[in-house]
Amino acid sequence: MARAEPPAASFERRVLRSAAEYQYLRVRLELPDGVTRPTAAQFKQLVVSALRELHGEVGAALPVDVLTYEEKTVSAILRVISSGLVRLWSALTLLGFYQNKRCAFRVLQTSPFLLALAGNSRDLVLD
Repeated sequence: MARAEPPAASFERRVLRSAAEYQYLRVRLELPDGVTRPTAAQFKQLVVSALRELHGEVGAALPVDVLTYEEKTVSAILRVISSGLVRLWSALTLLGFYQNKRCAFRVLQTSPFLLALAGNSRDLVLD
């Protein structure tokens, strides 16, 4: 009786660049003293204008959501679709003025998971 040969092993490589639909960024706007701090609506408009300035109208159409905003620290958590992360990050980095005063956006954290931005291990204090 002839033995049946086992089927040849097949190998398929799958690479997922970004399986998550959204990316989340924790950002802070650094302003000089004496400049009024933007409200949540002004902050959102500043993000959109940064996208428009660098990437034109197509960049300004990128859906960016401000999930949380703290006016005291001028920091926010932004949500953007994964394919727009690089465009948003570059636009924020290259923005240099707010109300004709120097400013700078600092990207503090980024993650495909919102829960990852809930805490910062660098700020963790163990008793």
